[in-house]
Amino acid sequence: MGPESLRIGLASPRVAATREDGVATVGRFLAEAAARGAAIVCFPETYLPGYRGPVFPAAPPPPDQGAQERTLQSVRELARKHRVAAIVPMEWASPAGLLNLAFVVDADGTIQGYQTKNQIAPEEEPHYVPGDARRLFEVAGVPFGIAICHEGWRYPETVRWAARRGAAVVFHPHVTGGDGRGTVPRYWGDPDAPYYEKAMIARAVENVIYFASANFALPDQETATSLIAPDGRCVAHIPYGEEALLVADLDLRAATGWGARRLAPERYGDGADLSAR
Repeated sequence: MGPESLRIGLASPRVAATREDGVATVGRFLAEAAARGAAIVCFPETYLPGYRGPVFPAAPPPPDQGAQERTLQSVRELARKHRVAAIVPMEWASPAGLLNLAFVVDADGTIQGYQTKNQIAPEEEPHYVPGDARRLFEVAGVPFGIAICHEGWRYPETVRWAARRGAAVVFHPHVTGGDGRGTVPRYWGDPDAPYYEKAMIARAVENVIYFASANFALPDQETATSLIAPDGRCVAHIPYGEEALLVADLDLRAATGWGARRLAPERYGDGADLSAR
């Protein structure tokens, strides 16, 4: 029998001015997570060095693969120091171009692997190339998946892929807002706000797993860093614009994956294997 609970952290940092500033913030959040007993912390999309795209308050530094490799090494040392695993979204050079991905660093500093963003938003295409594979990860004996921003909002298959393979939680590093034109919700789940927080609920309840979504702290933040339970409840969220670490316990007995497991692709009639996407 596996564990019945898992304590996680979701980081909502301000935009880092430099890679070094970002690494220092990672260390600060990991230290807090360790003190509060969290096993893993997820940071927002491309937190190091920052997001390349129209919805961001400041342009990140130019691509520099050597700097990214040194940054990842620093994060590994911080994870080992604090004994907390980390999901660290970064950009990374590949033969095809710049990838938007998230590394999973274990509590001993080893790299478990990474998840690429495979569904690139149209406005990102000048900056990033899509990845082409999905994988499952594990922390403290608990399997989890990662869907990055646009994937989780508009491509529910990315979340279901992990849920059908036993993920109890899917982490969702993302960024919404930041260009000065964002619509800050009046309250969490505001029906007049952009659809994003409603999509968080859908991803959790349609699969019956936890959905753990991490955004930057932004002046015009359109979504809160949030944890959604398998029944669609918002367990906890960080107030819009506030830099903070959300720490919460997952009741793994509730994350049955029931909705995901009931998918019957053979009933769709076109031969498509939806479970493999």
